[in-house]
Amino acid sequence: MKKLIIGITGTFSSGKDTVAEYLAKKGFFHLSLSDLVREECQKRKQYTSRDDLIKVANELRQNYGPGILAKIAKERIKDKEKIVISSIRNPAEVEELKKEGCFFLLAIDAPIKLRYQRAKKRGRIDDTVTFEKFKKQEEFERKGNQFQQQLDKVILMADYTIINDKTLEELYQKIDKILNKIDKNI
Repeated sequence: MKKLIIGITGTFSSGKDTVAEYLAKKGFFHLSLSDLVREECQKRKQYTSRDDLIKVANELRQNYGPGILAKIAKERIKDKEKIVISSIRNPAEVEELKKEGCFFLLAIDAPIKLRYQRAKKRGRIDDTVTFEKFKKQEEFERKGNQFQQQLDKVILMADYTIINDKTLEELYQKIDKILNKIDKNI
């Protein structure tokens, strides 16, 4: 069977990990590019906030090329056939993953105030910021240069978009519809 990779991009706290976890329950191997960056931050003993993640990810892209996180991910998925890769934030990551097999990109979004509430509830180290800081971080993530996060450009590359502003059940129904479309296209 040809490798099937579903990439997930989207705004902060929109539900990217929730979608990835749902796909994992359906037999997909899940790898998060943000987790790869967290690992690097921990190696450097440099992880106190979301700003650290952004800084280290951008340094990696600057030093090793804008697709570096996807290249690292490809090493980890060599022996997998059904994969979901979450937290894609740079167009070069999309292009790199497209080389690996049958690739579909999902963009996940929700209204910013809802996402902020979700982040506060989740309570990760990255989530303890004011609403103003949350908005500023997002603005920075959306429009970086080629070695930074370019979320707006990546979202425009998506094959499918999910607005995650209702219940979990409705989110799962939207994912199932997309999976059915993907099954018909491979």
